[in-house]
Amino acid sequence: MALFQLSRRDAIIFALFALVVVTMPVWTAPIGANYPGLLQKFAIYAIFAIGFNILFGLTGYLSFGHAAFLGVGSYTAVWSFKLLTMDVLPAIVFAIIVSGLFALAIGYLSLRRSGIYFSILTLAFAQMSYNLAYSVLTPITNGETSLQLTLQDPRVIDLALAPRGAGLPTASLFGMPFTGLAGFYFCAVVLILAFFFAQKVSASPFGMMLRGIKSNQTRMSYTGFHTRPYALTAFVISGMYAGLAGALLAVTDPLAGAERMQWTASGEVVLMTILGGVGTLVGPVIGAWLIKYFENIFSSFNEGILSRFFDFIPAPAHDAVIAIASKFVGEGWQLTLGLLFVLVVVFLPGGIMEGVRRIAALFSRRNTPTTPGAVRAQPAE
Repeated sequence: MALFQLSRRDAIIFALFALVVVTMPVWTAPIGANYPGLLQKFAIYAIFAIGFNILFGLTGYLSFGHAAFLGVGSYTAVWSFKLLTMDVLPAIVFAIIVSGLFALAIGYLSLRRSGIYFSILTLAFAQMSYNLAYSVLTPITNGETSLQLTLQDPRVIDLALAPRGAGLPTASLFGMPFTGLAGFYFCAVVLILAFFFAQKVSASPFGMMLRGIKSNQTRMSYTGFHTRPYALTAFVISGMYAGLAGALLAVTDPLAGAERMQWTASGEVVLMTILGGVGTLVGPVIGAWLIKYFENIFSSFNEGILSRFFDFIPAPAHDAVIAIASKFVGEGWQLTLGLLFVLVVVFLPGGIMEGVRRIAALFSRRNTPTTPGAVRAQPAE
């Protein structure tokens, strides 16, 4: 039972996190983000960011190649759909295993170096994977046209139980199709489980070892600890998280393309983690949600929406404000995201979660009663 136990503080965080995720269709409605396709992306990329944070946040190893595992997970899941069954559980299991083995191979080679050299190695392996998927392994990946389901797919398990249908099948869980909110809630449950596992890793002695590696790997080596197996384990776990996210992308949309392995996808998860807060559990999730909101909703804002939003501004200044603001929405959404990222890095180096901690500390000091005549302890010089 100890495997499923959390400290009181972690249990409260987990309960609040689960509540926020489950009620996401409700609180995202006012900001126009409560449609199932986007909610699924919120959950999936949050899993991707949580896994990346296990490596980067706990060990300090910055990988620029995690999109490779995302792509491998997607390809594996689609092949499971094509060859075996449209049930999602085998696809997810195979995706996690194959991504873990792929991460083991890349991590074993990349972790021979540290710092910027490690980052460059992971980027090189990711680009090699992208080029292999795009142009070399086309019988397996279908190249630039992406790997998709066809009417001629064997699907040996499904066809052994029922005759082939007239159209393309859809992913399902024990016969329940993944349409609408059902698909989101499946991804939400997986996200909650992934968050729980990350909490256990962070609070375990293994997590303490990873923090020691981040703090001073050389000192740990001098004290007799062989740090590389711990870093490699964190790399593999992180790669399995990415493979899980890739499998869920294939579950919600049964295709896999090489574009999921591009360096931009690896850079995106780095931005998510830094924006939310490196080394925190909730921060990468917030960063993932924020970036996906900007990409899918904020990018659709136009001058008509801005005009209604700034309707309170007097007429002489109204058009000028709309003209300026329109440069930061629509096709200019990345400019706004870039400015937000700069502000967070400059003023909140610990990410959005640092701002949350500062606000919480401010309210905590205001609510702390002061004893009349008490002498405040002075720090030692």
